[in-house]
Amino acid sequence: MTGTTANPGTPGTPLRVGLVGYGLAGSVFHAPLIAATEGLALDTVVTSNPERQQQARAEFPDVRTVATPDELFDRSGDLDLIVIASPNKTHVPLATAALKAGLPVVVDKPIAGTAAEARALTTLAEERGLLLSVFQNRRWDNDFLTLRKLLTEGELGDVWRFESRFERWRPQPKGGWRESGDPAEIGGLLYDLGSHLVDQALFLFGPVVSVYAESDIRRPGASVDDDTFIALTHANGVRTHLYATATTAQLGPRFRVLGSKAGYVKYGLDPQEAALKDGKRPGPGWGEEPEALWGHVGAGESPLTGGGRPEPTLPGDYPAYYAAVAKALLDGGPNPVTALEAAAALDVLEAARRSAHDGVAVKL
Repeated sequence: MTGTTANPGTPGTPLRVGLVGYGLAGSVFHAPLIAATEGLALDTVVTSNPERQQQARAEFPDVRTVATPDELFDRSGDLDLIVIASPNKTHVPLATAALKAGLPVVVDKPIAGTAAEARALTTLAEERGLLLSVFQNRRWDNDFLTLRKLLTEGELGDVWRFESRFERWRPQPKGGWRESGDPAEIGGLLYDLGSHLVDQALFLFGPVVSVYAESDIRRPGASVDDDTFIALTHANGVRTHLYATATTAQLGPRFRVLGSKAGYVKYGLDPQEAALKDGKRPGPGWGEEPEALWGHVGAGESPLTGGGRPEPTLPGDYPAYYAAVAKALLDGGPNPVTALEAAAALDVLEAARRSAHDGVAVKL
């Protein structure tokens, strides 16, 4: 759905954005991308951590900082968009409060712990005539954009099998709420990296009719899943295998996509996250990777032995997400990622959790 702003202001005036949370998501992803987007201005950052407040002001000298979301909502008349990048368990209550305050909302993934909560938020946004969007930035990964191009052009033929991996080697738990065993925290890799993997699979190949999953706690001292596999059967017959793990000593291909005409194999991760962590900002050359990292397209050959043709990787484009949000609010453009799309992904994640617990495939 499209949305309206609470205070559209005068033509040419940037929309004022309040950002809740200045941890990894807020400081590395959202704040830099918001600041780089024409039509948006980072107005206020919410964090109770004095060091993070200082960091926000150092990185964005014009920004205001407040300690609590209530202080932000007290100024709702001065803002045009709320971005929620706080811990997962706060997403639903904060999004609800923002919508009730009359403000459009962007929520980091996962939007909620359950599909029912995501659909309830959708209903509230529709009742208020407000944009509710979910930050699924990895739809703008370089390899994903390249794969979409190959599929659109029919280079692979009919896709039979889709393998997608977010694998890491982190033998020691880092702690924090993302690795908490408290169900209220909505931690673990199933809902973290799994949210990206499932969203991409649904976006490419459509609805799922069956879900099978294996989810384990491998590392000593870990209290939440750190090694998860999900097998999906799509309604169109495509088989998807997804891997989200922190325990992979030898990393597999990011994508391995097998079709009736050819396959596409791509190793390595999109460079945008690393660039943002290094303090780089969108500009010329953003999202590009060297030719040595390009994937390969071919049939009956191994890219590891030089088989197949190199496929130029399209530049990654995380800035496109907030550009689309700005266009939705200013010009009535489409919502780049709807909460209903996020709810469909949560249907799959909930089924995966049941499957892993019960050891059976779950029908949707």
